[in-house]
Amino acid sequence: MPGATLDAATAALYRKIQPGGFILFGRNIESPAQLRKLIDDLRDLSDAEPIITIDQEGGRVSRLKLIGSEPPNAQQLRDKGDLSLIRRHGELTASVLRIFGFNLDLCPVLDISFDDEADNSLRGRCYGRTAAEVIEKAAPFNDALREGGIASCGKHFPGYTCAGLDPHHELPVIERDRATLEANELAVFRHFAPTIDSMMIGHITISGVERDATPASLSHYVINDFLRGELGFGDKLVMTDDLDMGAILNHYGFDETMRMGLRAGNDLLMICHRVEMVVQAVEAIKSVETSVIDAALARVAKFKTRLAPPTPFSEEAFRAIDAQIYKLREDTLGIEIAKHRSPEDGKRSPVEIY
Repeated sequence: MPGATLDAATAALYRKIQPGGFILFGRNIESPAQLRKLIDDLRDLSDAEPIITIDQEGGRVSRLKLIGSEPPNAQQLRDKGDLSLIRRHGELTASVLRIFGFNLDLCPVLDISFDDEADNSLRGRCYGRTAAEVIEKAAPFNDALREGGIASCGKHFPGYTCAGLDPHHELPVIERDRATLEANELAVFRHFAPTIDSMMIGHITISGVERDATPASLSHYVINDFLRGELGFGDKLVMTDDLDMGAILNHYGFDETMRMGLRAGNDLLMICHRVEMVVQAVEAIKSVETSVIDAALARVAKFKTRLAPPTPFSEEAFRAIDAQIYKLREDTLGIEIAKHRSPEDGKRSPVEIY
């Protein structure tokens, strides 16, 4: 979505092409009432119930902090070590998302933080420093989110853990043998494959998984053979990370990316910034084999049968949940820290992290 309201031209376009889903960012959020109206408008123009999603992880990757409290991030919850607080984070996240009409949250992050200071876009976003710790501490959030009626998404398969580059800017290429991957990154994704609702594929090439230089997000082997087959993810929903990131833009043309993404086994192609390219995207995928399109549509349709409807909206209901989120931040970080907001809190970042 380009802005905070659904203008007539955008509404007419989306009514015509019927996107499978919508992802919202800071540019789409101005007030609680405005956000709920925007989402209601998107649902009204859709013939089938749309996927409406957002990145609401906690910490800096919390779009709703523009109109409310910033939840603690995964690392802060990890360091606190209280699984009940992590579960509460999942419960409150589900509650606040459903009151606006979202039905999918693009988290939890399942990457391992071997280095909390690494410059690979994961800072503060990881639930553990080992596979076992991620499994232990991401699970309560994932379970509570799903029990609250919001579908979850594991990211970023097969793992940005050892990326030395930020994929927002360039494609990371990692030399990592299969045995090491199995003991670390893949151990986490194998564990969550049965209990996660969807999976986001990262823009990364890892030698122990991919046999050539193709990014995982565009690789038929990684998605179709390895994730869906060997890891048992089957016919659950799979999506790319944002295809407007430098890791893809710097190496592939737009039309080529659309076709490769679907043929690789993705069901949703994420176009997060170049909204004006949506018509070209529709044209580009017309040449993709019917069997590929039909398989993706069937998986999307199956996913949509489990989507929970929005809960009734009121400003008072939102503020009550938001107060609980603030209390969670206090309980996690300490009351003095929570009361002294950073000058950066609530500001839109020029580069939004996924």
